[in-house]
Amino acid sequence: MVHGHGGVQFQNWAKTYGSSPELYFQPTSVEEIKEILELARQRNKRVKVVGGGHSPSDIACTDGFMIQMGKMNKILKVDKEKRQATVEAGILLSDLNVELTKYGLALANLGAVSEVAAAGVIGTGTHNTGIKHGILPTQVVALTLLTAAGEILECSEGSHADIFQAARVHLGCLGVVLTITFQCVPEFYLQETTFPSTLKEVLDNLDSHLQRSEYFRFLWFPHSENVSVIYQDHTSKPPSSTGSWFWDYAIGYYLLEFLLWVSTFLPFLVPWINRGFFWLLFTSKGEKVDLSYKVFNYECRFKQHVQDWAIPIEKTKDALLELKAALESSPKVVAHYPVEVRFARADSILLSPCFQRDSCYMNIIMYRPYGKDVPRLDYWLAYEGIMKKFGGRPHWAKAHACTRKDLEKIYPGFPKFCSIREKLDPTGMFLNTYLEKIPWDLTQSLSKSTAPLGWFSFDLA
Repeated sequence: MVHGHGGVQFQNWAKTYGSSPELYFQPTSVEEIKEILELARQRNKRVKVVGGGHSPSDIACTDGFMIQMGKMNKILKVDKEKRQATVEAGILLSDLNVELTKYGLALANLGAVSEVAAAGVIGTGTHNTGIKHGILPTQVVALTLLTAAGEILECSEGSHADIFQAARVHLGCLGVVLTITFQCVPEFYLQETTFPSTLKEVLDNLDSHLQRSEYFRFLWFPHSENVSVIYQDHTSKPPSSTGSWFWDYAIGYYLLEFLLWVSTFLPFLVPWINRGFFWLLFTSKGEKVDLSYKVFNYECRFKQHVQDWAIPIEKTKDALLELKAALESSPKVVAHYPVEVRFARADSILLSPCFQRDSCYMNIIMYRPYGKDVPRLDYWLAYEGIMKKFGGRPHWAKAHACTRKDLEKIYPGFPKFCSIREKLDPTGMFLNTYLEKIPWDLTQSLSKSTAPLGWFSFDLA
């Protein structure tokens, strides 16, 4: 008999949200998970599955039963001929990356952070950059799903294809993902080259940059024209780096956090901080060569609030210039650096922000120096208004204020996803406060569906 623990406090990485589940479980087998779901059915309890807890929202919070998948973290099979790896859903990508190197394999693309569970990565549509590459769930070729009724479904393009296209961005509300099969590539090294530029130059030559580098992204420093361009490309060079602890951490972390804390009392300092740190850290060319996952992953610095929307790639220039103009017309609104701009290929995953279109992700950030919240409502609203204007779709793990009506408009696959969810979990076992803000029953009138999802999920200090 599986045993749960009471009195456990769950908190996400950013320490922006937490919850006190009635019972906290760390199963070690599928049979134990089935027992938990049976107990939940008997007691009429909600169930929420969590992995690394990195999402900066309350998407993983619950006051019901919480299943933490950290003990189901094994690599089950590696097919070297097909270059595929089947893993348990709780494995952290940081562990998977290391294990894959033993087979001469790697994932073709990764996000900034690998201290995240495999099922969580696909659950919220984690992405990186590279117009030839999709979001991370596009690397999934099969998965197994345990439904609310206790049925195990083997899902792929050839089996339960509709569920597969929903479950690759599942929001944690379709069931418990048990295993995932990733399509891998041969192990490779990346050379990262960073150099300074201007917003005008990058936007005027965007197509050229996209063609020049496989994993191209850039950082814009609000309240200025400054941009740091980042190229990442395959290389046969040996590992090397021009970075240093002093500049990357003493200045780029500790001094930055202190100055941003000071700016909470003197907000007019933020534009000077943005320009100053560009001058200190980003005006020289930098190079780094290492295994792919060590280059893809980078320091997210300290706790933060973020928004991240995907817009049609052809709208990149107009949207970014409009955001710049909005900040210039409102001098009292300050924005921390950077605005990170990345790109991803179109896909067919129902709730993917890149569904049926090549996309530009535009990520904005407001740090929480020493855990202190900073005013950001005006910045958030201006940004989101621009994203909606240009047909944007929100990253599911981050802040947004979309209604059910908004989501049906911007996600063509949303009604189909809802239909699949209702068939797999008709009683809403896998819903929580975050997900209940979307009225899932398609028979409901949209007039009852106007509660915003994201603003309830993110306090707006």
